[in-house]
Amino acid sequence: MNSMIFFTSDTHFGDSRVLRIDRRPFPDMATHDVALIRNWNLIVGIDDEVWHLGDFMSSRAGDCDALLDRLHGRKHLIVGNNDSEETTGASGWSSVQHYKELTLDGYHLVLCHYAFRTWNKMGKGSVNLHGHSHGRLKPVPRQFDVGVDARELQPVRLDALLASTRRKANARRAKMNAT
Repeated sequence: MNSMIFFTSDTHFGDSRVLRIDRRPFPDMATHDVALIRNWNLIVGIDDEVWHLGDFMSSRAGDCDALLDRLHGRKHLIVGNNDSEETTGASGWSSVQHYKELTLDGYHLVLCHYAFRTWNKMGKGSVNLHGHSHGRLKPVPRQFDVGVDARELQPVRLDALLASTRRKANARRAKMNAT
């Protein structure tokens, strides 16, 4: 079986601010963290790859490597503004960087914690994946917030992101044709 590639961001394990600021539907951080780990492991396999686009955990969540060990897949970190040295220095990451470009399924992807207004190869159909905004930014073509607040509290695959755009475009066309 082929391994799959997933994207996520802003899990904020152990950071109680997300319960208040982002209104995540959990009574406490222990319940939050267990749910996000469960959601991750339900869709990510052991041999899959996950690009986490920043703000992984608070230092209050404990040992980063112990948390990474509980999550399926080979994990890469794109550093976010809340990622401490304990997080970025954990040995459980396959790679750690602030920015990454890669090609997946014929798409050139630009990965960063932050959304860009413009990005490399934008005029040639490249896609910007980001976090940080917790689902609050107005959508821009070929730009996707992969943070858990925007993605049903779980990692997402590129094909699912692209399919959501096609569904919206088809719905717009159907509405225009009906009028």
